[in-house]
Amino acid sequence: MALHPAVAAVRRGVRAALAPLPPGVPVVVACSGGADSLALLAATLFEGHKAGLRVVGAVVDHGLQDDSAAHTARVVDQMAALGADETLSARVQVDPAGLGMEAAARRARYAVLEQVAAHVATQAGTYVGAGEGPARVLLGHTRDDQAETVLLGLARGSGGRSLAGMRRAFGPFVRPLLDVTRDDTVTACQVEGIAFWDDPHNADPGYARVRVRRTVLPVLEDQLGPGVAATLARTADQVRHDVDHLDDLAEARHAALAGPDGSLPVDALLADHPAIRHRVLRLAALAAGAPASELFHEHVLGLDALVTSWHGQKWVDLPGHLRARRVDGRIVITPA
Repeated sequence: MALHPAVAAVRRGVRAALAPLPPGVPVVVACSGGADSLALLAATLFEGHKAGLRVVGAVVDHGLQDDSAAHTARVVDQMAALGADETLSARVQVDPAGLGMEAAARRARYAVLEQVAAHVATQAGTYVGAGEGPARVLLGHTRDDQAETVLLGLARGSGGRSLAGMRRAFGPFVRPLLDVTRDDTVTACQVEGIAFWDDPHNADPGYARVRVRRTVLPVLEDQLGPGVAATLARTADQVRHDVDHLDDLAEARHAALAGPDGSLPVDALLADHPAIRHRVLRLAALAAGAPASELFHEHVLGLDALVTSWHGQKWVDLPGHLRARRVDGRIVITPA
């Protein structure tokens, strides 16, 4: 019997993500119990076991719902029933201060998943070859998630990085399903007889992402025609290489210019293209302790004015109770 197209689409994405890995390397699948992550786990078990990889299912309990512990236990049992070689669960503390609940939960989740990756890589030391590094962590973000991310970034004025959307890979993390639709992951679970959980947060209009998913994207599809989500995701792919390259150049430039106190020389900054200079100034603010979620383009432009149009202004206030000043030909960022 022919493989269902939805199952094939999920497996194809996973197969490409696993292809570079030698046999024995552990692969962690972050699983929430929803359709996206369970379809990802099922495909990883199928493709990973064929390639001789060890597949570990991991679920993170954010403690944001009354029955979260019971739900976590159910997901652990389900991952084991699907054939995971090992299952892990972890409970994290989510502190939304300065970030918002969604961003704080994401930060806590990624931090613990990095610890899981390091743990299973160490545990499987006989399987991981020298220089292979930690285990890979697969995330179940789909093409629809990518489109929502691009729209949210545009609405917040996040610049080129918002158009670039979510990265396909960073650190130990890999997103194999960015070319797969959410409908495909749901259908794949249904075809394979996998029961999945609908997170009530995904229906809560208090979250901006939910409003984009349930209201904004459907309106765009209705008014502009079908395929808007695919177009947004394709745009992200086209822009990402350019943005990543500029970010790499800026990181190298910041490392070369920053003094022991983090200050930057004005003359050197004036010689840089604005695309690099703005990024270097943002990196300097982040290094000084400015929260990334509160550091906006307006703050970067204020820093840039100290470089390009300084008329004796005393300082620029930055989030994180910081103050940037121009002192003896250098941009200095200190606590206010």
